[in-house]
Amino acid sequence: MNISTQIPDWQVVSASVCGTSHIKNSQLCQDAHHWQVLTDSVLVAAAADGAGSAKLGKVGAMIAVETAIEYISMQNVNREILVNDAAVRSLLMDAILASRQAVEEEAVACDTNLQDLATTLIIVVGTPEMVAVAQIGDGMAVAKDLQGNLIALTVPDNGEYINQTTFLTTVDALYTTQVKLYRDTIVNVGILTDGLQMLAMNMAAGEPHNPFFSPLFDFVSKAEDETVAREQLVNFLRSDKITQRTDDDLTLILAALNN
Repeated sequence: MNISTQIPDWQVVSASVCGTSHIKNSQLCQDAHHWQVLTDSVLVAAAADGAGSAKLGKVGAMIAVETAIEYISMQNVNREILVNDAAVRSLLMDAILASRQAVEEEAVACDTNLQDLATTLIIVVGTPEMVAVAQIGDGMAVAKDLQGNLIALTVPDNGEYINQTTFLTTVDALYTTQVKLYRDTIVNVGILTDGLQMLAMNMAAGEPHNPFFSPLFDFVSKAEDETVAREQLVNFLRSDKITQRTDDDLTLILAALNN
């Protein structure tokens, strides 16, 4: 009898595209994302949306996601360490702190106000047995378990007024950070910025919209060529089906655990 010893690992497809409103105004995409699969089947991924009102929001978003992933990747994280809830929460909050410090240092280097680099930030750490998220601001993170259930790991922080949210650079950002741990067999993870949340979420119920996520999770599970899959995802995000319902910048990170 042949027994498979293959270690489960993550397959990831991701993209950030400029919203139609930004294209019309000759503006850059303010979103950024970054991800890495570490040893022992540990996925780390981050997405950020630079504030449209911040002149260096794109820079803030890029620094935030790159710093978060770099920080976590240097901590020798493995699945045994992530069994401890306190260790997971500490890892995520330390990554948030490292990202904020990096943005603060960039503001000093650019001789500009910290709010000029305002950005949201979502950080996800996932293994076959769990997924954990830290989030500041809007956007959302979603997981799918082995039974096919979709789990809203976070909900958008839209503040008291429309189009208002909390940013990494906000004074009380660390106190408003959503931190969520979900321990179960995970087969998919999705992260998106606020440009997609009206399509991807039942806002009234605070639940992921299954018709949005199910085909996308199926897509990433079956993707054979990362480059081709990314092009297909970019085309999807730029399609009339999406742009007729949102003109904002769009970021989507899709991950599937394959055995």
